Amino acid sequence: MLESKYFKADDFKCKCGCGLDIKDKVKEMIFEAREIAQVPFIITSGARCLEHNYAVKSRPTSSHIKGLAVDIVANDAVTRGIINRALTKVGFLRFGHNFKKGFIHVDFDMDKPKPAIFGYGE
Repeated sequence: MLESKYFKADDFKCKCGCGLDIKDKVKEMIFEAREIAQVPFIITSGARCLEHNYAVKSRPTSSHIKGLAVDIVANDAVTRGIINRALTKVGFLRFGHNFKKGFIHVDFDMDKPKPAIFGYGE
């Protein structure tokens, strides 16, 4: 199991308790981005099993199901900028912004178009 001084082991696991976790490569990238950003990364969603993904009304093609995506709290423009810059520096190319709910979705899904910046939830 990968460890970081900024995160708990359960931060990236499916919230239903099934134990599904994000891929180590994605964790390593998030850990490195957090170190660069020097602002808290509060993870609201990491890996999701099919049942949990359905329960939260997400798309059946969600990268969370593959363990390749996380959602990070970002409630203001400055925090979004800092987090986006750090995530880009470590190699992420896909970003989703939900301004209404205040989070950034980032994934490392090589099966989806990249680079990409998209909005949703508005």
